Amino acid sequence: MSKLNFKIITHIMGLLLLCNGGFMLLATIISFIYKDGVTIQIMLASLLTMFVGVILMFITREHQKSINKREGYIVVTFGWIFMSLSGSLPYLFSEAIPGFTNAFFETMSGYTTTGASILNEIEVIPKGILFWRSLTHWIGGMGIIVLAVAILPLLGIGGMQLFAAEAPGPSADKLHPRITDTAKRLWLIYFGYTAAQTLFLKLAGMDFFDAINHAMSTLSTGGFSTKNASVAYWNDQPLIQYIIILFMFLAGMNFVLSYFGFKGNFKKIIGDQEFRWYAIFVVSFTAVATLIIYLKADPSMSVIDHPMVFGEVESAFRHALFQVLAVITTTGFVSADFTVWTPFLKILFFGLMFLGGSAGSTAGGMKVVRHLITIRNGILEFKRTLHPHAVLPVRYNKRAVSKEIVYNVLAFFILYMLSFIIGSLVLGILGLDFETAIGGAASSLGNVGPAFGKLSPVNNFDVLPDFGKWWCSFLMLIGRLELFTVLILLTPFFWRNR
Repeated sequence: MSKLNFKIITHIMGLLLLCNGGFMLLATIISFIYKDGVTIQIMLASLLTMFVGVILMFITREHQKSINKREGYIVVTFGWIFMSLSGSLPYLFSEAIPGFTNAFFETMSGYTTTGASILNEIEVIPKGILFWRSLTHWIGGMGIIVLAVAILPLLGIGGMQLFAAEAPGPSADKLHPRITDTAKRLWLIYFGYTAAQTLFLKLAGMDFFDAINHAMSTLSTGGFSTKNASVAYWNDQPLIQYIIILFMFLAGMNFVLSYFGFKGNFKKIIGDQEFRWYAIFVVSFTAVATLIIYLKADPSMSVIDHPMVFGEVESAFRHALFQVLAVITTTGFVSADFTVWTPFLKILFFGLMFLGGSAGSTAGGMKVVRHLITIRNGILEFKRTLHPHAVLPVRYNKRAVSKEIVYNVLAFFILYMLSFIIGSLVLGILGLDFETAIGGAASSLGNVGPAFGKLSPVNNFDVLPDFGKWWCSFLMLIGRLELFTVLILLTPFFWRNR
């Protein structure tokens, strides 16, 4: 095993900081336009971030222009950490969020597209800071590393290792033989969806600032809102909620399928088993939730600040569909407090936190394809018991799945559940009740956002002690980078040079 090339790692960290500082300039412009009083503070954060990035790139300008798999894992993990550290500066400099722990938690929640917040009064936050908060979602949604993959060729660096470590799901679908072209196409689709949703929300009655913020949060499956009541603020404007529903569904799809859709290859979409099951899950769970809300939910229950008439079928359907999609795609927007919709639905939504969207989407969670492969392998085990000598491969999209991928998926499930159990135990040790502990761990690990107990949609994560916020930040990070990418850095053999 070759020695690590720390120069190229540091060089890429500098590049990421330079990009992050550049994005902060966008928030500076918004702050200046709305005259919210924090323009100078955001600009200072931007200039400092870019200055550090330029220094790191300058001192490592003489570096070997190649990167191996080990270095790819380090770049991805530490890239997210460096981005979160620098991304905290606008909060700290503007004093919009007091304390480094709270600022880092909010930033990590942004970049990992978790959407968990420690803010109690969102609407009093300066608009430049709110825009930066949503922008951290948008940057993290497709992955800042994938963005870097599109830029690295300009520096003469190949990026396949980075894409393999960052791309969500068991494997990275390639639209084009060159990985940089793949990254560019994905970002073009991502940007196009964001622009389209912003336009639709504006036409539906949202003001432009709210529209662009919610579009960035939706496409990244993040969940940060500009309103205290989240999307429940527009409960009297169903069209706005249906637009968000549509784009949550698209964001939870494999973006590669969106590319095929734009090319007119709809057979590829319909023939994809993961997409079919993703759609089936959404439809079936929405039907169950709608029926229970309509028949059994207490009409006196409030939907955050806006009462909902449960007796109306459309209202029950809309809120059921919205919350099912928000949890499955791990977007975390809230149109209603789903934790008070009967005990059965409470358990159902807790289970949905472990489902996740499609591989190749911006959603968190385990991903639908992993559930399919695990279930099919489990069914085949029954057949193998009766026919021990038969060759019975797991099939997905009419092709046999290699044993290596099946083993990887099974290992991921075990590691995910262990992380959830340990995550819950740590939160329990900190004094949180059972419901809050398991909800907080499941939500952080799955990058969902709202949880249960003291972390329900009508509350937030500010109730956690400081160590709890750091612990949930760690769970968000390993969940967003799909466990192996981060946890492999904690193994002794990873660092051995031999």
